[in-house]
Amino acid sequence: MKKITIAIDGFSSTGKSTLAKQLAAALGYVYVDTGAMYRAVAYFAMQHNLVSETHLDKLGLIAELPNINLRFQFNSTLGFAEIYLNNENIETQIRTIEVSRMVSKVAEVSEVRAKLVEQQQAMGQDKGIVMDGRDIGTVVFPEAELKLFMNASSKTRAQRRFDELIAKGQHVTFEEVIHNVEERDYIDTHRDDSPLVKAADAIEIDNSAMSKTEQFELVLKLVQEKF
Repeated sequence: MKKITIAIDGFSSTGKSTLAKQLAAALGYVYVDTGAMYRAVAYFAMQHNLVSETHLDKLGLIAELPNINLRFQFNSTLGFAEIYLNNENIETQIRTIEVSRMVSKVAEVSEVRAKLVEQQQAMGQDKGIVMDGRDIGTVVFPEAELKLFMNASSKTRAQRRFDELIAKGQHVTFEEVIHNVEERDYIDTHRDDSPLVKAADAIEIDNSAMSKTEQFELVLKLVQEKF
């Protein structure tokens, strides 16, 4: 069976990563979480005092890019690949609300996007890949055979994110989370370099009232049609 490239874009907390992992497992494809890559760069910037709520040392971050080495390593227990920054597993550290507040700022930097897009394109050169993010179908893989654009109401997405953070033992309020979701939406859709937009040939899926199982079955049919 021929291999294809599946590009999944959309707003934050629309379940892109969950869907991508399901598809990759079902198809035996490689899964790449590009959001984790941007989170890793944001985490690095935070650790080196290059970004804060009120400040972004853009030139300092650009100068440090050669010192940022990212890779994914499959964890057989979890069933998906975790991200490593300079050989340190930071999968847990990048999933906090603090990193969420910084990631869109860092992703606005054109030099950061160029570095990561180059790596992402290299990962998918042999097809058989599922990749999710903000510009996969428009910039990274504009020729992808299947493009999906995930959406849901901001309140629904904030509730999902809030529940996830609380389950991990993090101390956040719903107001903090929905503010972060809406702020990231604005930054992602208004940045000059590769803003979040729906590709002309992408299929939009609003999963506000959809279960994970219903969503997976719907998308799996779309994939089978491409075969």
